[in-house]
Amino acid sequence: MSVISLSKGQKIDLTKGNPNLTKLVVGLGWDTNKYNGGSDFDLDAAAFLLRAGGKATGIQDFVFYNNMQGGNGSVTHTGDNLTGEGDGDDEQIKIDLTKVPAEIEKIAITITIHDAEARKQNFGQVSNAFVRVVDETTNREVLRYDLGEDFSVETAIVVCELYRHQGEWKFAAVGSGFSGGLKALCNNFGLQAG
Repeated sequence: MSVISLSKGQKIDLTKGNPNLTKLVVGLGWDTNKYNGGSDFDLDAAAFLLRAGGKATGIQDFVFYNNMQGGNGSVTHTGDNLTGEGDGDDEQIKIDLTKVPAEIEKIAITITIHDAEARKQNFGQVSNAFVRVVDETTNREVLRYDLGEDFSVETAIVVCELYRHQGEWKFAAVGSGFSGGLKALCNNFGLQAG
């Protein structure tokens, strides 16, 4: 089977057509342009586990490099990559759909630029950003969404959402940018960030 490539705004069934798909690896990757003023680009992937109304309720609903598990162990961050060097996935988030707590309706996958303001960095300086979903059991890439070059001053992006719909999981290619980095994202999802 060939990989399904999505564009912004598209939604696709994950589990309906793939009934054995229970353990996912959400891989995120990017390249940074060379005119970045001397500081490393440290992009960080995170997952927000959202309840009714699109809100997270606390740290257990926010999986990132300082809190690497959430949702009763259903969502795991595999570790922080500080530079984004090399090919392939720069960071990965693993999701076991069978373990996601019933009250979690949606998992939003995001990328933010660490210390963006101080380093004068934004997503206009990032290229080739993508997300892909891999079946962890078979290592088969199920779908891919290339974000394109739609961003300029934003410092945070909601890349995609996995959400429940009539007992199945779906994937939505979101690609919406925020200014204000991680703090703005946390506020958007109902969490207070320092």
